[in-house]
Amino acid sequence: MEAVLTVIALLFLLSVALGVYATVKAVRAAKRGVDRTIAQARRTVEDTTLRARTLAQPGPAGELAQLRLTLRTSMRATQDALHAGVAEDESLKESLGLFERLGAHGHELDAELRRLETEPDRGTLAARLPDLRERTERITRSADALRWAAHDRARRFADDDLDTLSAQIDVEAGALRHWTKERPTPSASPWPQAPAPAPEPAAADGQAWPETPESRAAHDAAPPSRPSLSPPGQRAAYPWQKKPRPESTT
Repeated sequence: MEAVLTVIALLFLLSVALGVYATVKAVRAAKRGVDRTIAQARRTVEDTTLRARTLAQPGPAGELAQLRLTLRTSMRATQDALHAGVAEDESLKESLGLFERLGAHGHELDAELRRLETEPDRGTLAARLPDLRERTERITRSADALRWAAHDRARRFADDDLDTLSAQIDVEAGALRHWTKERPTPSASPWPQAPAPAPEPAAADGQAWPETPESRAAHDAAPPSRPSLSPPGQRAAYPWQKKPRPESTT
């Protein structure tokens, strides 16, 4: 009885532990989803504000807003492209590592541009704009190069797969259209074999001697043998012939 109660207690504790673990996982997933939604909404608000400043504030302040907007757009697009491609292509992990290093410089530049937005000295701001513009162009150029390289690699793989698939479809389509089989052409009947030559008659004593020049000359000089005359038989009677008279006995 005590063993049964112990097993029941262990099962109850295991169920409680599993329930707590599942609850914690669900809460963390929900929190991540909420954080992601909040971050996306914050980025949207910031991008909208930067676009408004670019149009509403001409001069150094508007150019700072334009630099921030260009930097954020390029870095975000490259990050999304690499994260989407690394799930299918493991070779993009190294590119993703390089982008993370580049992202550190991008965050540093974005923070500096944000601080300069509240700079009251417009002269100092205008003097620093060329350096800020050059840094922004270098970072965005590197980010764009990584993004377009990832796009070209994915497109190349897609083209190769499409070429292979098209070739397989062409072969299958040809096989499906080949519904009639070619009839075999009748082969020419072979000529009948020539009859085997009859064996030469053997000598009377069963022994064949080779032919000598003297015997061959004698054979050629001998006249050809004539066929033997058959005994006379009854001749055919014709109407113009007279019947033979019987001999008289007197």
